[in-house]
Amino acid sequence: MTCTKFPIRITIALLAAALLFGALFAAFCAPVAARATVFADGFSVKGAAAYLVDSESGTVMYAKNENDRRPIASMVKIMTALLTFEAVERGELSLSENVFVSENASGMGGSQVFLDADTEHPASQLIKAVIVCSANDACVALAERIAGSVEGFVADMNARASELGMADTHFANCTGLPAADGFSTARDVSVMFRELIKHPEYFEYSRIWLEDYVHPDGRTTSMTNTNKLVRFYNGCDGGKTGFTAEAKFCLAATAERNGMRPVAVILGGESSKERFAAVSSMLDHAFGAYERRTVVRADDILDRTLEVRAGKKRTLALTVRDDVTLFVARGADKNFELRLDLPDKIKAPVKAGDVVGKGSVIVDGNAAGQFDVVAAESVGKANLFDLLRPGR
Repeated sequence: MTCTKFPIRITIALLAAALLFGALFAAFCAPVAARATVFADGFSVKGAAAYLVDSESGTVMYAKNENDRRPIASMVKIMTALLTFEAVERGELSLSENVFVSENASGMGGSQVFLDADTEHPASQLIKAVIVCSANDACVALAERIAGSVEGFVADMNARASELGMADTHFANCTGLPAADGFSTARDVSVMFRELIKHPEYFEYSRIWLEDYVHPDGRTTSMTNTNKLVRFYNGCDGGKTGFTAEAKFCLAATAERNGMRPVAVILGGESSKERFAAVSSMLDHAFGAYERRTVVRADDILDRTLEVRAGKKRTLALTVRDDVTLFVARGADKNFELRLDLPDKIKAPVKAGDVVGKGSVIVDGNAAGQFDVVAAESVGKANLFDLLRPGR
């Protein structure tokens, strides 16, 4: 058997190539590892992308590949629900009105409540089916009613996403069924979900665990909430799941405890169990590591007054309408200041509770929250005797 020896120059060249390949491989992998952000406390969760944020202050508590564009499956319906409630707010849709179900809506595949074509259903029932059991047929019926067509509604979805600053999102449909040009990010999902939960009506439906959908002919379809955390996680009262083979297992959810409402998002989980565990872990982290601290209570008298023109009193005592709170890491010693934006004077009469200005909580030079400054007392309009009274 003959053994062939490589010339020395070839061996050196191969070694150099191997070293170069190793360096390039390390350089390629480094940014990927860096994007999987683990905060200083070492907290992390499984999943392709994740995001944990305080719904009120916008404080980010955890982020992992939060700007990676991915399919989000039925979490697209977060925007569908948001546009529905906004249409109600504008008076363009009533939740009590009957909505026509077209052949197109009735024929939608995937999750559904099996709506019959050419029937009419209360809008409240349709949005309930969307939120509770992710019904595609109900989704399309609402889209066609609000915008005249699914295409028009999808255009509205993308326009609203742009208004909300969701720069890494594009909606291809209103259901989340697989589409090559449909994508979003963990961060963007949190943005639209935080906007959705500003509507109190949403929680009337999102808290439902099990309920029958009653059709016009009397038959029923059993609806079970796809977000199992509303039953199994303390304080969870809202969320939206998503699953397709491309998107894998996704979930956005929120819970409320002690005045805190974090929002947690997971994309690309390997199993349903993994997504629920990841979101539960993020919510636990939020409630365990952070707190909402009250810095001024409603009705506390501020150390500023406002001059009253032509009033029975010359000055007006001030307070805040609602408790002013600060979202901080638990136990953190945060220095803050209250910055008030008030007019030089106010004209009588003034009623207690009238909004007379705005205020901001400033932390490290940045606004960490805003609040209304209100009159702490009523001041009537001065009469002639008041104006002639000594000492005025």
